[in-house]
Amino acid sequence: MGDWPVGISTGCFYYMNFFDCIQPIRHGGFSMIEIASSRGHLDYHDKHAMRRASHTLEREGIEAYSFHAPFREDIDVTSLDPGARAHARKEIFAAAEAAAILGARHFVFHPGPEKSYMPAPEERFLRMNGAAEIINEVCDHCRELGVGIALENMLPHLFFGNMRDMLWIIGAIDSPIVGTCLDTGHAFLAGDISRIMYKLSGHLQFLHANDNMGQLDEHLPPGKGKIDWKQLLHELNEIDFEGAFILELMGNAQKSPEEVMAEARQSRRFLRDLSRRLTQAAPPTVRGAARNVAE
Repeated sequence: MGDWPVGISTGCFYYMNFFDCIQPIRHGGFSMIEIASSRGHLDYHDKHAMRRASHTLEREGIEAYSFHAPFREDIDVTSLDPGARAHARKEIFAAAEAAAILGARHFVFHPGPEKSYMPAPEERFLRMNGAAEIINEVCDHCRELGVGIALENMLPHLFFGNMRDMLWIIGAIDSPIVGTCLDTGHAFLAGDISRIMYKLSGHLQFLHANDNMGQLDEHLPPGKGKIDWKQLLHELNEIDFEGAFILELMGNAQKSPEEVMAEARQSRRFLRDLSRRLTQAAPPTVRGAARNVAE
């Protein structure tokens, strides 16, 4: 059973300036983060701010594990409009360059638009091919920058919100560096979480860990919703997952940074305690012996 590293997304502090949330994160006991890209939080167009952020993280001993590409309605790599596609490409390229300045290991990218729209089959095919074309270009750019790229599964009411489309886009990408980021909350709402591990096993880089009650994308702390985390961790162990858990928790101006970090520490304890209980139930020597017998 893996004792996977646990980090936190600065998205829970989206309403704050990025530089104001670093001390709460450090004092909260976390040394690995995913950086959100909303302009009010940290403007990925501002290379001076990116270099300052990189220096701040190095000084504080915090790793930029991943950087989340912007996701807005105006950034649509599936658009059939050439101008809209060019705009989306420009924004994603700028964000990838910001990820490189930050020294991020992974660049997380939503492969579809942030709007509820299910086109007719012919249009759907054209849009998916258009998305594959741009994502291939993004992968090439990331490879030149030295940053890995991870496609995130989206909410079920959005384009690319089901596993079939995710697997299609992965197959349509030429780059060897592309992987996936599993958002547990999105997968649970889509009804895919019970079988998603084995479908993504060859591509899964890390998780966005959050919970919900099965109706809304609530970004609850793991263990506070209806996801079966015991089964999820068991499946991760079965596929020899070696990535990290990045906590994506809900935060707002009514909740203090200290309260958010307390929830994050509780989430980390929950995941680690569950992992260790599963290890005790099936010690590595026993599992290894079982594999030897099977072989």
